[in-house]
Amino acid sequence: MNNNELLSIKQRFGIIGTSQKLNHAIQVAAQVAPTDMTVLITGESGSGKESFSKIIHQLSPRKHGKFIAINCGAIPEGTIDSELFGHEKGSFTGAYEARKGYFEGTNGGTIFLDEIGEMPVQTQARLLRVLENGEFIKVGSSKVLKTDVRVVAATNVNLSEAVERGKFREDLYYRLSTVPIFVPPLRERGQDIDLLFRKFSSDFAEKYRVESIKLDDPAKEILLRYRFPGNIRQLKNLVEQISALEMDRIISADTLTKYLPQNNTSLPALYKGGQSENSENLSERDLLYKVLFDMKKDMNDLKKLVHDMAETGSIDKSAISDNPNLFRNLDDEQLLSKETPAGDFSEPIYIQPAATEADDYNYDNVHDIVHEEDESLSIEEKEKELIIKALRKNNNKRKYAAQDLGISERTLYRKIKQYEID
Repeated sequence: MNNNELLSIKQRFGIIGTSQKLNHAIQVAAQVAPTDMTVLITGESGSGKESFSKIIHQLSPRKHGKFIAINCGAIPEGTIDSELFGHEKGSFTGAYEARKGYFEGTNGGTIFLDEIGEMPVQTQARLLRVLENGEFIKVGSSKVLKTDVRVVAATNVNLSEAVERGKFREDLYYRLSTVPIFVPPLRERGQDIDLLFRKFSSDFAEKYRVESIKLDDPAKEILLRYRFPGNIRQLKNLVEQISALEMDRIISADTLTKYLPQNNTSLPALYKGGQSENSENLSERDLLYKVLFDMKKDMNDLKKLVHDMAETGSIDKSAISDNPNLFRNLDDEQLLSKETPAGDFSEPIYIQPAATEADDYNYDNVHDIVHEEDESLSIEEKEKELIIKALRKNNNKRKYAAQDLGISERTLYRKIKQYEID
């Protein structure tokens, strides 16, 4: 295929971009279109897989026949067989009359099965029979019907892994992937991101009757570096948001950053051996609990050290090695020194009481003070306090209190009973 033919296809189907991976996918789709071969289009969600199914249909001898796109993940499992293959009257509750399925109604045309990885295994067996023999049976019937339909399938999941997990039939996988087409994600298309941004900017400027937005150079660099997990769909929504909300039509880096979702979190990450400890299994609440437990342990260690210091007037050097986090910026000479430079409050101050003061020192106060700090870090107390605040805020309506706390109503009932909250 020469460049003129490639450009003609892009213009006809509204495809924007010049990346090599995109051009290769278009060439494969154009080459396979005149045949009746089954095609499997793979790529991430939002990358534009449906456009390739239209290319295949419109460049095929079936272009005058029907074309229908079906999202297999959007049809409930109990009705997908009826939707695809039809049903007879009385075949199930609510089947008041016979109905043609998509395979019967699209005879001579093309069916695009999007998200085919979500198709139930039972339906996969029916589909395999259609692909092999062009035969199907309606739900509630025993009569074998014929159809001449070309199937183009698409998925954003790894079907080979789904086969290994038993979620997808192996024979159907090999039958579908006769001709595979990979649609590259937006982050692998380089300058195509900028081209698409300008195209969408022009479209929305016309739609909202405003001046089209433009990016300054720093903003353009940020746009090209962003990974766009939602691909073209995400970029289009981003441009529409900015076009509708921003008064200044020259978009700066700071303005663009406000509209880009940030995956970072301000919560502390706990590491062990350079890697997060079970990070994939820890929720944000679990992380906070772990931080509180670590703080509680440090407070207990500090309580013991203060008590020892009050009794002996010095700190045992073994305590330093056992608690490095409490003394990480002081050497032994500083820790054991009886004096601290005036005005230097960057490190903890250790004071050795005089003998006369030590005789009158009330050691019970040490326990009481640290105990109060210890109590304030109790997870149970904090949880109880949060539950009470949520109940007061929502006038004791437990349903809304549970929503504010991010827990189920059943869990809230159990916690109220556990903490004996009136």
